[in-house]
Amino acid sequence: MYPHQYIERDGGRVVTENLLGDRFVQWLYGPTREKAPAVFKALTSARACRLLSYYNFDRPLHHRPCAALKMAAELNIDLKECCMPELATRNTRALFERKISYWRCRPMPADPDCIVSPAEAKVLIGSLAENDLLFIKEKFFSCEELLGNRSPWLPVFRSADFAIFRLTPEKYHYNHVPVTGKVLDFYLLPGDYHSCNPQAVMVTATPYSKNRRMVTLIDTQVPGGSQIGRVAMIEIVALMIGDIVQCYSEEKYDSPVQMRPGLELRRGQPKSLFRPGSSVVVLLFENGRIRFDDDLLRNRLRCDVSSRYTRKFSRPIVETEVAVRASIGRRCDPGRPATERIIQLLNAQR
Repeated sequence: MYPHQYIERDGGRVVTENLLGDRFVQWLYGPTREKAPAVFKALTSARACRLLSYYNFDRPLHHRPCAALKMAAELNIDLKECCMPELATRNTRALFERKISYWRCRPMPADPDCIVSPAEAKVLIGSLAENDLLFIKEKFFSCEELLGNRSPWLPVFRSADFAIFRLTPEKYHYNHVPVTGKVLDFYLLPGDYHSCNPQAVMVTATPYSKNRRMVTLIDTQVPGGSQIGRVAMIEIVALMIGDIVQCYSEEKYDSPVQMRPGLELRRGQPKSLFRPGSSVVVLLFENGRIRFDDDLLRNRLRCDVSSRYTRKFSRPIVETEVAVRASIGRRCDPGRPATERIIQLLNAQR
């Protein structure tokens, strides 16, 4: 199988990813998808998702602390980060849904111009603007389908800059707010439960916009807001993810509330929880309102990393592993030349 690599942000090390269930995904999105479409559809349904989730997290075998401790060791999960390690290791589901002391172990930049990562994930940055060197023709998602074909927000994001955050099962699965602002809109779109494995993504047409997802529109042009226009945060289910729980907390994990229009959100605070499996968050930014961090731009364009995305597109498309609440970019003035900073970085690499 063709390996998939990403770049560790701290230190820049190239890592070959051990994709959990890779052989199953190769089988499902290969011969099964082509020769037995009814089986493929059944295995990417909500029912199959619930069964896989039960098998991996809720069987009686997994309802013991020893099972959770074994999983933590196998997945290299640092239990010292947990708010209450004894609760996180009651069983494998509790381990997956663990709360961490993010205020202590995931510091956030003090600079209010910084946009922060909503998740502990591998991030891929790009653009829907055809005049941008980060342009990726619709493959990961169709903007129209992602937001909903009748969404009034489509004109805002047709040429959006975007960031895709791919979470894997060992990661902390609370999502945090990337910007400060007020909720303009919040809605659910139905769909399937396709895998977010890179191989599955590359053989399926716009899979992220076909999966069940929750869309939150945030207006940052409010007093005290991040001042980068409107931002769409799309939380997407995947294989074994059966639920997305909205649970915004203004202070730590205390007094969680549901998403609703008019709710004021503060950058870096917990917003939602993915329930077991692997999953994806997509951020859409109005074109020209954010400048992605230089290291993410450089990594995205590297030619020496064995990425399945690069292989498919025949051009460098590389992920960087980022921590939740870490900087991914900064506010910039509208109307900047779309490719100016990228060209500077490319020239510096030569």
